[in-house]
Amino acid sequence: MSNNSSNASNTSIATATSTGNSATAPQPEATPVAAGRPSLRWRVVDIAVASVIGVASALIFWLVSLIYSLGVGDLIGLVMPGFQGIYNGLWLFAGPLAAVIVRKPGAATYAELLGGVIESLMGNQWTGMDTFSTSLMQGAFAELAFLIVLYRVWNVPITMLSGAFAGVAVWLHDIFMRGQAFTGQYITIYLVTSVISGIVFAGIVVWYLYRAIARTGALDKFASGREARAAA
Repeated sequence: MSNNSSNASNTSIATATSTGNSATAPQPEATPVAAGRPSLRWRVVDIAVASVIGVASALIFWLVSLIYSLGVGDLIGLVMPGFQGIYNGLWLFAGPLAAVIVRKPGAATYAELLGGVIESLMGNQWTGMDTFSTSLMQGAFAELAFLIVLYRVWNVPITMLSGAFAGVAVWLHDIFMRGQAFTGQYITIYLVTSVISGIVFAGIVVWYLYRAIARTGALDKFASGREARAAA
Protein backbone atom coordinates (compact mmCIF):
# COMPACT_ATOMS: atom_id res chain seq x y z
CA MET A 1 0.00 0.00 0.00
CA SER A 2 1.34 3.45 -0.83
CA ASN A 3 2.08 6.10 1.76
CA ASN A 4 -0.70 8.30 0.31
CA SER A 5 -3.29 5.56 0.77
CA SER A 6 -2.09 4.94 4.34
CA ASN A 7 -2.32 8.63 5.22
CA ALA A 8 -5.82 8.90 3.76
CA SER A 9 -6.91 5.86 5.74
CA ASN A 10 -5.50 7.26 8.96
CA THR A 11 -7.22 10.61 8.34
CA SER A 12 -10.57 8.91 7.79
CA ILE A 13 -10.22 6.91 11.02
CA ALA A 14 -9.31 10.03 13.00
CA THR A 15 -12.27 11.93 11.58
CA ALA A 16 -14.67 9.12 12.40
CA THR A 17 -13.29 8.85 15.94
CA SER A 18 -13.60 12.60 16.44
CA THR A 19 -17.18 12.56 15.18
CA GLY A 20 -18.06 9.67 17.45
CA ASN A 21 -16.57 11.39 20.46
CA SER A 22 -18.49 14.58 19.66
CA ALA A 23 -21.73 12.66 19.43
CA THR A 24 -21.23 10.81 22.69
CA ALA A 25 -19.52 13.49 24.76
CA PRO A 26 -21.82 15.06 27.36
CA GLN A 27 -22.89 18.57 26.44
CA PRO A 28 -22.94 21.34 29.04
CA GLU A 29 -26.44 21.96 30.33
CA ALA A 30 -28.07 25.26 29.47
CA THR A 31 -28.74 27.54 32.37
CA PRO A 32 -32.37 27.02 33.29
CA VAL A 33 -34.67 30.01 32.81
CA ALA A 34 -37.58 30.42 35.17
CA ALA A 35 -40.34 30.55 32.60
CA GLY A 36 -42.96 31.36 35.15
CA ARG A 37 -40.97 34.15 36.79
CA PRO A 38 -42.48 37.53 35.93
CA SER A 39 -40.39 40.57 35.09
CA LEU A 40 -40.70 42.93 38.05
CA ARG A 41 -38.83 45.85 36.50
CA TRP A 42 -40.95 48.90 35.74
CA ARG A 43 -41.11 50.18 32.15
CA VAL A 44 -42.14 53.64 30.99
CA VAL A 45 -45.45 52.23 29.79
CA ASP A 46 -46.07 50.73 33.24
CA ILE A 47 -45.61 54.13 34.89
CA ALA A 48 -47.81 55.80 32.28
CA VAL A 49 -50.71 53.37 32.62
CA ALA A 50 -50.55 53.25 36.43
CA SER A 51 -50.60 57.05 36.40
CA VAL A 52 -53.61 57.16 34.10
CA ILE A 53 -55.44 54.76 36.42
CA GLY A 54 -54.56 56.96 39.40
CA VAL A 55 -55.74 60.17 37.74
CA ALA A 56 -58.96 58.66 36.40
CA SER A 57 -59.66 57.11 39.79
CA ALA A 58 -59.15 60.48 41.49
CA LEU A 59 -62.05 61.93 39.54
CA ILE A 60 -64.28 59.07 40.69
CA PHE A 61 -62.99 59.35 44.26
CA TRP A 62 -63.82 63.06 44.27
CA LEU A 63 -67.34 62.43 42.99
CA VAL A 64 -67.86 59.65 45.55
CA SER A 65 -66.66 62.00 48.31
CA LEU A 66 -68.99 64.73 47.11
CA ILE A 67 -72.01 62.44 47.14
CA TYR A 68 -71.03 61.10 50.55
CA SER A 69 -70.69 64.62 51.97
CA LEU A 70 -74.23 65.46 50.86
CA GLY A 71 -75.58 63.17 53.54
CA VAL A 72 -75.51 59.80 51.85
CA GLY A 73 -73.23 58.45 54.58
CA ASP A 74 -75.71 59.50 57.26
CA LEU A 75 -78.58 57.90 55.37
CA ILE A 76 -76.67 54.63 55.05
CA GLY A 77 -75.93 54.78 58.76
CA LEU A 78 -79.65 54.90 59.49
CA VAL A 79 -79.94 51.34 58.16
CA MET A 80 -77.63 50.17 60.91
CA PRO A 81 -74.78 51.92 62.76
CA GLY A 82 -71.54 50.99 61.03
CA PHE A 83 -73.23 50.08 57.75
CA GLN A 84 -71.48 53.08 56.16
CA GLY A 85 -68.61 50.72 55.44
CA ILE A 86 -70.56 49.34 52.50
CA TYR A 87 -69.70 52.58 50.68
CA ASN A 88 -65.95 52.34 51.23
CA GLY A 89 -65.18 50.04 48.31
CA LEU A 90 -65.77 52.92 45.93
CA TRP A 91 -62.50 54.46 47.21
CA LEU A 92 -60.50 51.24 47.00
CA PHE A 93 -60.47 50.10 43.38
CA ALA A 94 -57.49 52.07 41.97
CA GLY A 95 -54.83 49.93 43.65
CA PRO A 96 -56.12 46.48 42.67
CA LEU A 97 -56.92 47.65 39.13
CA ALA A 98 -53.39 48.99 38.59
CA ALA A 99 -51.93 45.83 40.10
CA VAL A 100 -53.78 43.35 37.87
CA ILE A 101 -52.97 45.37 34.74
CA VAL A 102 -49.37 46.49 35.34
CA ARG A 103 -48.33 43.50 37.49
CA LYS A 104 -45.34 45.20 39.04
CA PRO A 105 -44.45 45.61 42.74
CA GLY A 106 -45.79 48.89 44.07
CA ALA A 107 -48.40 49.40 41.35
CA ALA A 108 -51.32 49.16 43.76
CA THR A 109 -49.74 51.51 46.28
CA TYR A 110 -48.72 54.02 43.60
CA ALA A 111 -52.10 54.24 41.85
CA GLU A 112 -54.16 54.38 45.05
CA LEU A 113 -51.91 57.04 46.58
CA LEU A 114 -51.85 59.11 43.40
CA GLY A 115 -55.63 58.96 43.19
CA GLY A 116 -55.99 60.06 46.80
CA VAL A 117 -53.52 62.95 46.48
CA ILE A 118 -55.25 64.31 43.37
CA GLU A 119 -58.66 63.91 45.01
CA SER A 120 -57.40 65.93 47.96
CA LEU A 121 -56.05 68.65 45.67
CA MET A 122 -59.45 68.84 43.99
CA GLY A 123 -61.02 69.34 47.41
CA ASN A 124 -62.89 67.03 49.75
CA GLN A 125 -64.20 67.09 53.31
CA TRP A 126 -60.98 65.68 54.80
CA THR A 127 -57.57 67.25 55.33
CA GLY A 128 -54.79 66.63 52.87
CA MET A 129 -52.74 64.63 55.37
CA ASP A 130 -55.75 62.52 56.32
CA THR A 131 -56.45 61.69 52.66
CA PHE A 132 -52.77 60.97 52.07
CA SER A 133 -52.50 58.59 55.01
CA THR A 134 -55.67 56.64 54.20
CA SER A 135 -54.71 56.35 50.52
CA LEU A 136 -51.25 55.09 51.44
CA MET A 137 -52.70 52.49 53.80
CA GLN A 138 -55.32 51.36 51.30
CA GLY A 139 -52.75 50.96 48.55
CA ALA A 140 -50.22 49.18 50.75
CA PHE A 141 -52.80 46.75 52.11
CA ALA A 142 -54.14 46.06 48.60
CA GLU A 143 -50.55 45.32 47.57
CA LEU A 144 -50.18 42.66 50.27
CA ALA A 145 -52.40 40.14 48.47
CA PHE A 146 -50.16 40.16 45.40
CA LEU A 147 -46.99 40.20 47.48
CA ILE A 148 -48.11 37.06 49.31
CA VAL A 149 -48.13 35.15 45.99
CA LEU A 150 -44.91 36.91 44.85
CA TYR A 151 -46.72 38.62 41.98
CA ARG A 152 -47.19 35.29 40.19
CA VAL A 153 -50.90 34.57 40.63
CA TRP A 154 -53.48 36.75 38.91
CA ASN A 155 -57.07 35.65 39.28
CA VAL A 156 -60.40 36.58 40.85
CA PRO A 157 -59.69 35.15 44.34
CA ILE A 158 -56.40 37.04 44.73
CA THR A 159 -57.99 40.26 43.48
CA MET A 160 -60.86 39.77 45.93
CA LEU A 161 -58.30 39.24 48.70
CA SER A 162 -56.64 42.50 47.68
CA GLY A 163 -59.97 44.31 47.95
CA ALA A 164 -60.64 42.71 51.33
CA PHE A 165 -57.24 43.83 52.66
CA ALA A 166 -57.93 47.36 51.41
CA GLY A 167 -61.24 47.26 53.30
CA VAL A 168 -59.37 46.36 56.47
CA ALA A 169 -57.06 49.33 55.86
CA VAL A 170 -60.02 51.73 55.77
CA TRP A 171 -61.33 50.26 59.01
CA LEU A 172 -57.96 50.54 60.76
CA HIS A 173 -57.42 54.08 59.52
CA ASP A 174 -60.82 55.33 60.63
CA ILE A 175 -60.46 53.83 64.10
CA PHE A 176 -56.82 54.55 64.91
CA MET A 177 -55.87 57.48 62.67
CA ARG A 178 -59.10 59.46 62.84
CA GLY A 179 -59.72 58.42 66.42
CA GLN A 180 -63.42 57.92 65.90
CA ALA A 181 -65.17 56.73 69.05
CA PHE A 182 -66.89 53.57 67.88
CA THR A 183 -68.85 51.19 70.03
CA GLY A 184 -68.08 47.48 69.89
CA GLN A 185 -71.06 46.74 67.65
CA TYR A 186 -70.26 49.62 65.33
CA ILE A 187 -66.64 48.50 65.00
CA THR A 188 -67.68 44.98 64.04
CA ILE A 189 -70.33 46.03 61.53
CA TYR A 190 -68.06 48.68 60.02
CA LEU A 191 -65.27 46.13 59.57
CA VAL A 192 -67.53 43.52 57.98
CA THR A 193 -69.21 45.98 55.59
CA SER A 194 -65.88 47.59 54.63
CA VAL A 195 -64.38 44.20 53.79
CA ILE A 196 -67.48 43.12 51.83
CA SER A 197 -67.46 46.40 49.93
CA GLY A 198 -63.76 45.99 49.17
CA ILE A 199 -64.29 42.44 47.91
CA VAL A 200 -67.13 43.53 45.62
CA PHE A 201 -65.92 46.88 44.23
CA ALA A 202 -62.13 46.51 44.49
CA GLY A 203 -62.11 42.77 43.83
CA ILE A 204 -64.85 41.33 41.64
CA VAL A 205 -65.75 44.53 39.76
CA VAL A 206 -62.08 45.39 39.23
CA TRP A 207 -61.29 41.96 37.79
CA TYR A 208 -64.07 42.02 35.23
CA LEU A 209 -63.37 45.66 34.39
CA TYR A 210 -59.76 44.71 33.64
CA ARG A 211 -60.89 41.81 31.45
CA ALA A 212 -63.30 44.05 29.57
CA ILE A 213 -60.57 46.63 28.91
CA ALA A 214 -58.14 43.92 27.83
CA ARG A 215 -60.58 42.50 25.29
CA THR A 216 -60.50 45.83 23.42
CA GLY A 217 -56.78 45.35 22.74
CA ALA A 218 -55.84 48.43 24.78
CA LEU A 219 -53.59 46.37 27.05
CA ASP A 220 -51.72 44.35 24.42
CA LYS A 221 -48.40 45.84 25.58
CA PHE A 222 -48.94 44.04 28.89
CA ALA A 223 -48.81 40.35 29.71
CA SER A 224 -52.13 40.87 31.48
CA GLY A 225 -53.74 42.11 28.28
CA ARG A 226 -52.37 39.35 26.08
CA GLU A 227 -53.42 36.76 28.63
CA ALA A 228 -56.97 38.06 28.75
CA ARG A 229 -57.21 38.22 24.93
CA ALA A 230 -55.95 34.65 24.62
CA ALA A 231 -58.51 33.44 27.13
CA ALA A 232 -61.40 35.28 25.42
